[in-house]
Amino acid sequence: MKELSDKQNGIGGCPFHGGNTSTGTTDKHWWPNSLNLDILSQHDTKTNPYGEGFDYREAVKELDFDSIKKDMHALMTDSQDWWPADWGHYGGFMIRMAWHAAGTYRISDGRGGAGTGNQRFSPLNSWPDNASLDKARRLLWPIKKKYGNKISWADLFILAGNVAYESMGLKMYGFSYGRPDIWHPEKDIYWGSEKEFLAPSEERYENLDDPSTLENPLAAVHMGLIYVNPEGVNGKPDPLKTAAQVRETFARMAMNDEETVALTAGGHTVGKAHGNGDASKLGPEPEGASIEEQGFGWSNSQNGGLGRHTVTSGLEGAWTSEPTKWDNGYFKMLFEHEWELKKSPAGANQWMPVNIKEEDMPADVEDPSIRTMPIMTDADMAMREDPIYREISLRFKDDQEYFSETFARAWFKLTHRDMGPRTRYIGPEVPKEDLIWQDPIEPGNASYDVNGMKAKIDNSGLSVADMVATAWDSARTFRGSDMRGGANGARIRLAPQKDWEGNEPARLSSVLAKLEPIAAEFNASIADAIVLAGNIGVEKAAKAAGFNVSVPFAPGRGDATQEMTDVEAFAPLERVADGFRNYQKKEYASSAEEMMLDHAQLLGLTAHEMTVLVGGMRVLGTNYGGSNHGVFTTKVGALTNDFFAKLTDMSYKWEPKGKNLYEGKNRKTGDVVFTATRADLVFGSNSILRAYAELYAQDDNKEKFVHDFIAAWTKVMNADRFDLA
Repeated sequence: MKELSDKQNGIGGCPFHGGNTSTGTTDKHWWPNSLNLDILSQHDTKTNPYGEGFDYREAVKELDFDSIKKDMHALMTDSQDWWPADWGHYGGFMIRMAWHAAGTYRISDGRGGAGTGNQRFSPLNSWPDNASLDKARRLLWPIKKKYGNKISWADLFILAGNVAYESMGLKMYGFSYGRPDIWHPEKDIYWGSEKEFLAPSEERYENLDDPSTLENPLAAVHMGLIYVNPEGVNGKPDPLKTAAQVRETFARMAMNDEETVALTAGGHTVGKAHGNGDASKLGPEPEGASIEEQGFGWSNSQNGGLGRHTVTSGLEGAWTSEPTKWDNGYFKMLFEHEWELKKSPAGANQWMPVNIKEEDMPADVEDPSIRTMPIMTDADMAMREDPIYREISLRFKDDQEYFSETFARAWFKLTHRDMGPRTRYIGPEVPKEDLIWQDPIEPGNASYDVNGMKAKIDNSGLSVADMVATAWDSARTFRGSDMRGGANGARIRLAPQKDWEGNEPARLSSVLAKLEPIAAEFNASIADAIVLAGNIGVEKAAKAAGFNVSVPFAPGRGDATQEMTDVEAFAPLERVADGFRNYQKKEYASSAEEMMLDHAQLLGLTAHEMTVLVGGMRVLGTNYGGSNHGVFTTKVGALTNDFFAKLTDMSYKWEPKGKNLYEGKNRKTGDVVFTATRADLVFGSNSILRAYAELYAQDDNKEKFVHDFIAAWTKVMNADRFDLA
């Protein structure tokens, strides 16, 4: 009898038969333009094995900080046969792991960085730039196993980097615990549109000769790299061209020129690059490796693939004479030799000294009696050839103490940039200094007459729309990706926020002129006054809809000063599109609904929270510039469910009148009754969002709509109140 095929047997089509369901055709295949809402629920409780009762940020406070550091120091020189340490010290390896965990951060959207432990998951665990880091993470497993729930992988990665530097002689600036792990790949991070790793840079630049044209929000020059190509632009060595890319990439990581030089030099003061073999013979990356590899990737059978035969980047060699010691050897090597282009054993472009004494060469990683040639990457040569980088490098070369201090501070910034304000830091090594990149805020007063100030604001003559819109604009800058922005600090009254088009500067100035003296009268912060005013507006609107409710309010916000505010660093927090207020600065490649989804995810909202907020904001009359798009009500200023009721009413049909403008016409008369944008109509067209819209449109859910709106509103207003957590 002819055997049935796998498909006829049901194998591969049914999960209960053990088949691979990933080969099934997805909705995205059939409908590529449909809005994917998965990023609003990617880290729900179903992926978290701890349950709601576990709070890592509380658990880590019980960690024996001295004991774990002692164990981490011991690990650095405890070379394992299965993956031996170069020169008997894992320092350079652990630093690379920590660096690559933190180095994905970009200031444009606050995503990436070390704060989630995402290096454990795809795509990062399988990026070409992260080759062999699977072994570094596995070396940490005994420590993770020992300390368990009291230390996250995210914290462990950065702790390993810090201890590595300490063990090699660098005095660190500080360290904070408190990075909770995620348990699933982050689907909200856009790493580029390329379909292959290390695709030509042209795919993400409008003009490769102008690094500023690198596609936003990206920072790396290739898919699968952390920073720039170590061999040069598109693999072609040219230190000055590489310098331009380095400058743009590090700026997008919130680093200035001095920090860039310090980090480049400090990272290459220790450790080495590995390319002593044929990179084409490496096995698949972890996500593509066979099951028996048990999460390892890049298997290497060439001469055992260990020690001096390791292949990762393809470049081969150390940068300094003593790669396990923190010293000034990098600058000495860079400036006291002439350099020429050579090929590594793996065929990569690298710079090597023309003449060098044997005693100045680093020792072989296995046999100290053998000396090997040092190298420089094209990015290293940029530190020598670019005039600005050269001046900074020479200053560091002549002042080791200044270099060490600058690097330690830059490393701290690199590894803590996405943790938010210093108030979130945990542990005995937290620096006491307030740093401007931490967005410091003066402590607020929580002991004032809230009800008295509430009454004063209520009688100020401010409209519901003005109060709600101002509070929203102040709070909507929050980014859960790096814990920046939000209403606390009232930076909406400072540069650059006070001048952002989306904040309607003239209207904002008028509202603040009434709220500021009231705040001063009650010895309250302006930040509190702004949020309280928004709450008052919501309460008044709910009352107009027939519901007497109280919006929760927690006093105690502080006010930042202009001196505490890095204007350049706050510029990326501007919302160039805000679907909640139906605002869009100009036409973009992304649709209005896609940008609204991105905004909602950064605010930490779920799909139904986004839905209820949009529906409520429309009827409150908070649209930018007072436009009527999506205002499907005759009772503007009342918190009704009219937006959803009219959107789901079959009495109207919709016709496009532009890329982002639609007219809703009465089906019988043909008269135009409403106008809308894509940020309105997506709640009727997308099947998931329509399900929520229909829920809130029901006659028996008018009260539920009000309460759900208040809950979502309060969540946004308090998103940056880390003191309430």
